[in-house]
Amino acid sequence: MFTGEYNHTLDTKGRLIIPQKLREQLGAVVKVTRGLDGCLFLFNMDDWAEFEQKLRKLPFMSKNARQFMRFFTAGATDCELDKQGRVLLPATLREFACLDKEVVLAGMLNRIELWSKEKWTENNAFDNMDEIAATMAELGITM
Repeated sequence: MFTGEYNHTLDTKGRLIIPQKLREQLGAVVKVTRGLDGCLFLFNMDDWAEFEQKLRKLPFMSKNARQFMRFFTAGATDCELDKQGRVLLPATLREFACLDKEVVLAGMLNRIELWSKEKWTENNAFDNMDEIAATMAELGITM
């Protein structure tokens, strides 16, 4: 389970250091793909395989299902962690998420989200959490 918020920087080659706490759960190879809200999703290979199985069950004849699958799988890339715990993020994915220098890594249980610091701040002010909590309660999530 991935949790926590970490701030790191990309080096000039597009490599990102993965914090040790997160690295322990990842393995030597990870899957990186486009994520929702303008971030990237980083999965360990077991969690990616589970997500992939769900994608395989989508109805092929549904245009929305095909686009959903295409969004996540077309840009998905296997990335190896080097001995220093860095992962080289492909340029196309860095461009998609506007990753330039400062990166926020957010643990999201079965994946890690990679955000540009600017987008993280814009999208995650958490100003409306009371409204969101009410919506989650309707879905059966209560504390």
